[in-house]
Amino acid sequence: MPITPATAANSSQNGAAEAILLELVDEDGTTIGTAEKLSAHQAPGRLHRAFSVFLFDEQGRLLLQRRALGKYHSPGVWSNTCCGHPYPGEAPFAAAARRVSEELGVSPSLMAEAGTVRYNHPDPASGLVEQEFNHLFVGMVQSPLRPDPEEVGETAFVTPEELLVRHEQGPFSAWFMTVLDAARPAIKELTGPNAGW
Repeated sequence: MPITPATAANSSQNGAAEAILLELVDEDGTTIGTAEKLSAHQAPGRLHRAFSVFLFDEQGRLLLQRRALGKYHSPGVWSNTCCGHPYPGEAPFAAAARRVSEELGVSPSLMAEAGTVRYNHPDPASGLVEQEFNHLFVGMVQSPLRPDPEEVGETAFVTPEELLVRHEQGPFSAWFMTVLDAARPAIKELTGPNAGW
């Protein structure tokens, strides 16, 4: 992983795992502090900064990922291309690009901001809570994927019609439809009217 001021503060030189910190925010998205990742997700949850990425291929199909079974939160469920949390002090755009590279082994192209959305989604399976101020991004993927199996169990490119079928079959992440609906205006602008988003 490249070392930046944000990642340097969240990595260990001796190989020992250090607590991952998230940025706590107020309802306007202003940083008000930090919290350890797991504690921020324990009920009732603490509002923190997050990001969600939606990448498309040249045919306008959305790249989905099924989260790896070893993930502590929402393992084995389908979700958007990539999602996660910036390190404290890390710009959401930089965090989104970093995590796409780490999880899927590609660099997104034409990635652009697509607004923000705030939500509170409990996960019944784990008891964890997503209280997030989420920065949305849309873009293209134009290189072969090289998913990290510790992060990603499976990937699929889907049309809007195929997504509806998959969503009915489930399971999907608790936040998926919320972030997809919030990003739709930017998705339509990126993919054009014929893609059907």
